[in-house]
Amino acid sequence: MYPQQVHSYLQQFFTENNCYILGDSDHYITVQLTIDMDKKIMNRPFYWQYVEATNGEPNPAQVTFITDQNRLEEKILGEVIYFGSPRLSQLFQATKELGAFVQMFEKVERFETKPLLTPWLGVNYKVSYCSDQTKEMLYSFGINLMTGEVTEDFQETLTDMDLDSVNSEDAFQVQYIIKPIRALQRLDAIVEDLIQKDDHTWAEEAGRRWQRSQRVLEYFYEGVEQKPECYEIEKKALEEQYDAKIKIEIINGGLFYLT
Repeated sequence: MYPQQVHSYLQQFFTENNCYILGDSDHYITVQLTIDMDKKIMNRPFYWQYVEATNGEPNPAQVTFITDQNRLEEKILGEVIYFGSPRLSQLFQATKELGAFVQMFEKVERFETKPLLTPWLGVNYKVSYCSDQTKEMLYSFGINLMTGEVTEDFQETLTDMDLDSVNSEDAFQVQYIIKPIRALQRLDAIVEDLIQKDDHTWAEEAGRRWQRSQRVLEYFYEGVEQKPECYEIEKKALEEQYDAKIKIEIINGGLFYLT
């Protein structure tokens, strides 16, 4: 996930959750959190307990997230956020809890004839290659529910659009032909195919590191006929540590009606 993708995700996340964006450049974003969002991501329960107990004036935080520190041309104080960082993982989790599925409509201007809004299914996937080292990748796909056309980097396409949760009276919403569940199955298959075609030497390397660690363990217990319980515990821990696994996770998705 590139810095610009992280930046686009933050823009959409905070906008959809009614957090006012105070400042937005290509490399950082400053946001005024709502009370609910402050409680969810700022980890200060004692402050909110005090405010509620004393009936005090709430003061939700303003936060600045730096999405590309290497390209900043000015001195900005804020939290560096990147793919794999604890903060971004926290926002992914918040997205799940707040509702991972949305239905949005592109805003249109008034014309003599109503423009048609075509339904798309958009899905953001996180693929994790897990062993003693972890590599994570983000994929964003959209599929046209009329034609079956599939497009990559769908999230970036949505970022440039003016969307609303309610359809305008000036536009006509076309009913989909391809059922969303069928479209999702096709996108799942595309992601699985990408994984199949990827280079998986990482798993072989993890296996070799596992063997080396296992040989070290055996060396320490060489000549011990009756292995103690701690030997089995360490052996099991090594197996879990180096075992190569692939995880596919849907971060969020939705139906998008676009011109």
